Amino acid sequence: MPVVRGRSIRVLYDIPEIAARNAELATEIAGSGYRDLLVISILKGSFVFAADLIRALHAAGMAPEVEFISLSSYGAGTTSSGSVRVVKDIESEVAGRDVLLIDDILESGRTLDFARKLMLERGAARVGIAVLLDKPGKRATEITAEHVGFNCPDLFVVGYGMDVAHAFRELPFVGVVEDAE
Repeated sequence: MPVVRGRSIRVLYDIPEIAARNAELATEIAGSGYRDLLVISILKGSFVFAADLIRALHAAGMAPEVEFISLSSYGAGTTSSGSVRVVKDIESEVAGRDVLLIDDILESGRTLDFARKLMLERGAARVGIAVLLDKPGKRATEITAEHVGFNCPDLFVVGYGMDVAHAFRELPFVGVVEDAE
């Protein structure tokens, strides 16, 4: 079990598993009929997953445009505040385009529901969702992702871009902090 910053981290999804699943997701997305695709990575947690998935999409024959939006419902805590706000918006026009939102984890669904509705209000022709992790038992809204990397147990995960109080984003795997600080 790796020790990072004096904390034991149990690996839940390792580097080869994540890489293989990203390639499978890219093939799935490439076959889903997206046209004039704009990929929007939801920051901060999805940045590592988005980068790897976008490269896998290229390998699968796609050439999407890429944007970033920063939405917040957590702050520095570990539970959602229940309301979502735009911290940094995209610069591209979405009207008439297909949009694929990329996020690290679909849990309560509030952030992705907000982002999907925002893109549809702006005139997107189609809005799909790709997430690395899905925790369906935690939903607060009626939303599903079309493209899911892994169904995740009800654990607080870190690594591969995901954090706890801004720590552990740099880990190349998804893990669970096993010991209390």
